[in-house]
Amino acid sequence: MNQMKKGIKAVTTVLVVVVVLFAVLLVGVRLVGLTPYTVLSGSMEPTYRTGSLIYVKQARPEEIQVGQAITFVLNEELVVATHRVIDVDAEHELFYTKGDANESPDGAPVHFKNLIGVPVFSIPYLGYAASFVQKPPGMYLAIAAGATLLLLIFLPDIVRAFKKEKQEISSDHK
Repeated sequence: MNQMKKGIKAVTTVLVVVVVLFAVLLVGVRLVGLTPYTVLSGSMEPTYRTGSLIYVKQARPEEIQVGQAITFVLNEELVVATHRVIDVDAEHELFYTKGDANESPDGAPVHFKNLIGVPVFSIPYLGYAASFVQKPPGMYLAIAAGATLLLLIFLPDIVRAFKKEKQEISSDHK
């Protein structure tokens, strides 16, 4: 029985560490000025693989140079993309971009005001998990998993306190 308790405690500890690490990677990085985005296409492979989570730091347009990857708002639907700058037109405030895996440059230039920032680093495959937990049903599963994890953490203490209280009550009635 004692081995089982140790096993459950070890599993619970590992799960807590994984959940905290995942939360830091998705939300905590915002505290240091990074915003995570999921890579949805293969246009920047092999630099940024589909399903990766890229972390983007804000940048001013005048800091951007040819050859640098930038993350920007692509269209009116607020789709976000990351491509490499192949030319800068400072006079008209435009970036010309191209995906590393694409044969030709992007069809439309990126206006300076659409610049979000520059990718700092990426974590392969984490974008799949991030996308999953950001909308139903993944969000509901993540909430349920978190609640279950909290229950697993505190249940032994609750049971112990309940047993102690029950023993005290039965001792008082003797």
